[in-house]
Amino acid sequence: MSSHHYDILIIGSGAAGLTAALNLAGRFKVAVLAKGGLSEGATGWAQGGIAAVLEPGDTFESHIEDTMVAGAGLNNRATVEFVVENAPRAIERLAELGVPFNAGGTERWHLTREGGHSHRRIVHVDDATGWAVQQALEKAAFANPNITLIPDMAVIDLVTSRHGERFSGDGHVWGAYACNRKTGRVETFTARATILATGGAGRTYLYSTAPRGATGDGIAMAWRAGCRVSNMEFMQFHPTCLYNLEVKNFLITEAVRGEGGLLKIPTTGERFMPRFDPREELAPRDVVARAIDHEIKRLGLDYVHLDISHKPPAFVMEHFPNIYARLLELGTDITKEPIPVVPAQHYTCGGVIIDLDGCTDLPGLYAAGEVTESGLHGANRLASNSLLECFVFGEAAARHIAAHWDGLPLPPAIRPWDESRVTDSDEEVIVQHNWREIRRFMWDYVGIVRTTKRLERAQHRVALLRQEVDDYYGNFRVTPDLIELRNLIEVASLIVRSALRRKESRGLHYTTDYPDTLLTADDTVLVP
Repeated sequence: MSSHHYDILIIGSGAAGLTAALNLAGRFKVAVLAKGGLSEGATGWAQGGIAAVLEPGDTFESHIEDTMVAGAGLNNRATVEFVVENAPRAIERLAELGVPFNAGGTERWHLTREGGHSHRRIVHVDDATGWAVQQALEKAAFANPNITLIPDMAVIDLVTSRHGERFSGDGHVWGAYACNRKTGRVETFTARATILATGGAGRTYLYSTAPRGATGDGIAMAWRAGCRVSNMEFMQFHPTCLYNLEVKNFLITEAVRGEGGLLKIPTTGERFMPRFDPREELAPRDVVARAIDHEIKRLGLDYVHLDISHKPPAFVMEHFPNIYARLLELGTDITKEPIPVVPAQHYTCGGVIIDLDGCTDLPGLYAAGEVTESGLHGANRLASNSLLECFVFGEAAARHIAAHWDGLPLPPAIRPWDESRVTDSDEEVIVQHNWREIRRFMWDYVGIVRTTKRLERAQHRVALLRQEVDDYYGNFRVTPDLIELRNLIEVASLIVRSALRRKESRGLHYTTDYPDTLLTADDTVLVP
């Protein structure tokens, strides 16, 4: 079995992982593993932009307060302050890397406004900010001789002290085992420090705006290794995903509503958000998603309309060129007609618990981005705070590793992955069937509106599927699909367990059995 050693191993090639790599590469040899292609993570899919206080009249305190309000009281204020205060500097660094943010008129950059924000503070590159950021980070990483970018590596599990030739019980993380998609063989990557930047778990659900690889891998691996996870019940559903029978995960950015888009009932043209919240279309995502879900169920609709056709055509095409072009290909001219939209899972607000340095519970293991629960988002993420979290914590983890490098021991001798005990399977159809079953029952039972009975049904199905998958995993050679299925089962279990623990409705967790919000509440921390 191939074995590789680097100073630092980063799992994930999106905004968080590449930010950390670029901040470490001045001193260290860094390997960045991507499960598929380097650009296939969630970063490249982000349309809206990045939130930062950049406008005269806006303040850190205002951005902090907006984040706290959206998070429904579960944010860690120290974390929110840390991220918000580091936001302008993060934007400057991205501009230095060549990210072509839209220019303003009299101001340096054009800023837009999104739901939950009290000011215009979203810096963007048209309606494809994430792709521009991803390309700039990749270009810089490719140009750095100390960074090795390795695509097509499906990580199976973290290498911990129990995998050493001599067992130690401190849970130290020394790297990871990964399945090479091209060869089908398992390779070992060891390092003095490992950073998880694997993104979220959107593909646990049937309808999601997340990329195909968002299967909660980092959360599941960290949990199995011994890390605590928190707030997994808070799965954000983006209010406006395109409703199209052929294209199932095309996001319509929140900035459409920020620039005047209105939500309407298709049959009557009536606006309905004023009935649900005084902030109307600019209410936080959890409020808007539940309102749309309510109207769809009340009226037996397949979708609602998001209409920006009342704006001048030139305005629409200038602000949303990619959305305009894509929908025109699908037969909808958004300058003349409304967009059919439905909610879809969009963001995982819970995850692996970290501190302000990106440290997890395990020595040698750091994490940054959507894989984490840093305290920034609380019970609901504020729009355009996601990429921001990646930049701030990717740099924070790198800074802590560099400052404590001398205290990070060299990896011990690590046992190779045992492939002799397993054989190839000709029943891959079982993996695909179980994948579909998980996503369907999670959508039906653990979606936007929940009940205790539905959650218990989901828990029962998770238990049955776990037995089946564990048996399959123990007897057949690992494949990327089997690795993802194993992680999906783990993450689904964590989501359901967390949801059953919360006896209230708060932020993204709404249950008809406990519709009220308690005066005080804590994070739902799960301990392995």
